[in-house]
Amino acid sequence: MSIPNIENERSIAAGDVTLKGFLDIPENARGIVVFAHGSGSSRFSKRNNAVAAFLREGRLGTLLFDLLTADEEQVDAITREHRFNIPLLSVRLEDAVQWLTEQTEAAALPVGLFGSSTGAAAALIAAAAVPDAVAAVVSRGGRADLAGSSLPEVKAPTLLIVGGADTEVLRLNRTAQEQMRCHSEVAVVDRATHLFEEPGALGQVATLTRDWFVKHLR
Repeated sequence: MSIPNIENERSIAAGDVTLKGFLDIPENARGIVVFAHGSGSSRFSKRNNAVAAFLREGRLGTLLFDLLTADEEQVDAITREHRFNIPLLSVRLEDAVQWLTEQTEAAALPVGLFGSSTGAAAALIAAAAVPDAVAAVVSRGGRADLAGSSLPEVKAPTLLIVGGADTEVLRLNRTAQEQMRCHSEVAVVDRATHLFEEPGALGQVATLTRDWFVKHLR
């Protein structure tokens, strides 16, 4: 796994709070991907950092940031009340996209959103809310169904990656896709479970994700 470089740490203004993140943009980047973690994850997520490192090899910048403050994470670890607050997460994701437009090194780059678990719903809602700012979306094992009424409003090309053995989430993603009007695809990683822990599964996720963003971030 690629270890985040502390020199790339940034403070991101989101409403009345400040969130911590890692912004890493390779030379001659063709776009930037903002990661929306879910289910209590943070910018230190091993899986998302592995995917992010692979994306950077494909000349895609990455922003991995915490959707919750340190205090909120402490509460959430006990109550789990924030990780399912999709409206809060989506608004903070929108704020992060806006923050990127104010950064000299990122302002000119097209933006993609990569969401995991509940973060995928937040990514889809944010993409629907700011369609001119989001060029593509990828969901990894995401709860796309939780985006609800925002699904038909998503304009960005969307890839829903689901493990073949994650049968309930696969069903929910297919149902969500039926409600979408944008270009969308469901990619099934054979025999993979929800966390893509099987040998080679996360590598397939990373390749699918890179190829989607390289195609659509223009």
